[in-house]
Amino acid sequence: MPAASEDSATEPGPQTAIAPRAEPSAGPSPEPNPEPDANPSPDLNPEPSIFRLSPETPSTTQWEPAPDESTPVAPSTPEPTTAFVEPAPQKQSDSPATDVAKPSAASPNAVSAPTDDRALLTDTAVIPGERVGPITRGTSRERLADLFGEDRLSDQPVDIGEGFTEPGTVVDLGPEQSFTIVWQDGSRSQPAVVRDFGPAWQTPEGLGVGTSFEELKTVLGAFQLYGFAWDYEGSLVFEDSQLDAYQGQLTLRVTPDPAAIATHKNAYQALVGDVLFSSNDPNLEPLDISVYEMIVYLNGG
Repeated sequence: MPAASEDSATEPGPQTAIAPRAEPSAGPSPEPNPEPDANPSPDLNPEPSIFRLSPETPSTTQWEPAPDESTPVAPSTPEPTTAFVEPAPQKQSDSPATDVAKPSAASPNAVSAPTDDRALLTDTAVIPGERVGPITRGTSRERLADLFGEDRLSDQPVDIGEGFTEPGTVVDLGPEQSFTIVWQDGSRSQPAVVRDFGPAWQTPEGLGVGTSFEELKTVLGAFQLYGFAWDYEGSLVFEDSQLDAYQGQLTLRVTPDPAAIATHKNAYQALVGDVLFSSNDPNLEPLDISVYEMIVYLNGG
């Protein structure tokens, strides 16, 4: 028998039992045979054998009479076993606009994990002015339901700042991939802008929600941004930056970390208000700033 591996040490192995000997007869002992048998019969009571007990083996051994040789005994048929068959992999679409893949099995403790087998996006590219994954300038509300399923959509007014709202639709694909469409009008036939992105959505340069201020300076070079503590706080100005072409097609807004504000109150107060500041302003450095909002314009701006 091979030695047990260390991994099996946590569970008890199968129990063993010793085959019982036949009970001795209560009658008198037979007369000894004066002459030895030339062909002695094998020992009818050899040393006990060791065998494995299955979980169903009863603790008390039941002795059954030998079957009558005149009665044919049908051979026993082993119980059929069920073999595990791994499901075949699913084929994925080659179209970048609708390319999807089945999500992996979610943990029971996963937050906002999908509860059905519909696919999440594999294309989360943001091309300002052109598309957001499969969402283009001509995507309608009806097409949105075809792409993601009606039960993932929620029509509601979207706050666009300063007390104004526009008709919108929230697409719930979990915390990483969700987004909101603001429509051109109540007919919901064309998207004006796409916003409220999860961090999976990024421009070709890697910009999106969660991008740090240092990363912004690496990609944009020198740029300007509006001050904090108002509706459009931290809005970047792409004009005259290395992404000048995104002006009017993309909005990125940044905000300081609350803990950094508490530690560097004077630096924060120096950057408050509807005022433009240079990205090189030294008061920005200690505030641990990152992108909190991205807006992509498809049919408006």
